[in-house]
Amino acid sequence: MGKESHYDNPKPRVFLRGIAGAYNLGDELKRLRSLPRVIKGTELDFSTGPQSFSKHFVEPVDGMTQTLHVHLEEYAPGGRTQKHGHVNEAAFYILDGTGYEIHDGIRYDWDAGDIAIVHNNCVHQHFNKDPNKPARALVLKPKPMMMFMNLLFQKMVIPRPKEPTEFGPYTPRKLETNYNHDE
Repeated sequence: MGKESHYDNPKPRVFLRGIAGAYNLGDELKRLRSLPRVIKGTELDFSTGPQSFSKHFVEPVDGMTQTLHVHLEEYAPGGRTQKHGHVNEAAFYILDGTGYEIHDGIRYDWDAGDIAIVHNNCVHQHFNKDPNKPARALVLKPKPMMMFMNLLFQKMVIPRPKEPTEFGPYTPRKLETNYNHDE
């Protein structure tokens, strides 16, 4: 007979990998409390481009938080992001602009003040539908927690564009204070 299935096996099952190594709650709290409590956005630069840009305030690699990854996304006029999927959820609070998402082949339109939710394992892409103005979103993810749980899957379907949009080159708003483009 073949190997016994986990469905039929009476032994207890382990669903998460074991955590190995030295860990002391007191030391970890001391480390966390020694880190900055305010991250100055003006001291951070945008990365990537030329159609979508990211400014990472808190991310897993810096160890600032145990549960959050927070970054700002800026989409050039008519810009788009890569098409991708990942295990962690994400909430995109739309600060300004107008655009849409494609989630698993379904379009969802958004405007400033909306929140776009990307569910676990959803293949998605973000688009700025305005040919004249940029759009921005503040993104919140539980990525560090997902990494801790060893849920690391991320899949790139279509990479970020390497060329500017048809509307020309764009530079993200690093020092601008009027993000609403009032005239």
